[in-house]
Amino acid sequence: MPDGGAPARGGLRERKKAQTRRSIQAHALRLFLDHGYDGTTVEEIAAAAGVSHMTFFRYFPTKEAVVVSDGYDPMIAGLIAERPPEEDALTALHRALDEGLARVYEADRDALFVRTRLVLTTPALRARQWRDQHATEKLFAGALTERRPAEDPFRIRVLAAASLAAVTTALTVWVEGEGAGHLPALVDEAFGALRSPCGSAPRQREEPN
Repeated sequence: MPDGGAPARGGLRERKKAQTRRSIQAHALRLFLDHGYDGTTVEEIAAAAGVSHMTFFRYFPTKEAVVVSDGYDPMIAGLIAERPPEEDALTALHRALDEGLARVYEADRDALFVRTRLVLTTPALRARQWRDQHATEKLFAGALTERRPAEDPFRIRVLAAASLAAVTTALTVWVEGEGAGHLPALVDEAFGALRSPCGSAPRQREEPN
């Protein structure tokens, strides 16, 4: 085991890679805001981030990926798998998404807002997001199945798809309101609607102080 005061080289390398990835994405989002998604090239993003365009493609295979790729899905799938086995599938999804979203919202709220708005307003990104959603659904359904293998696979896929739709709707409402609402509360409200579609749920649309 390496000395506690000297991080392993692999750890340093991974942190540097993560830092470069964040830098590229941050510069890309800034340029997209200033010049529009279609008006910004990969070369311009790479130059702003101080890397070559080949380095850009090592981190992001396409320009679309710099917006829609975030690494959140594997994190949430891991959180789903860790939920207590006695929880029903929808509760496990809800709690895992709550926990994952809380981390993202606290650390990257502004970037999440910009990325979501870009996806909603850019046809190419909406199409990419639609394609990626299917992979996310399978990932979450797989995590749920690992928890309780005896569950009906069709039911699990329906719940995973419905949960993703609920989160997408909450994100859309959040962006449409210019971020004035509290996103975690909107997600909770969306899951409340899934559980009681004909009922009413308290509305919490203002960001807490």
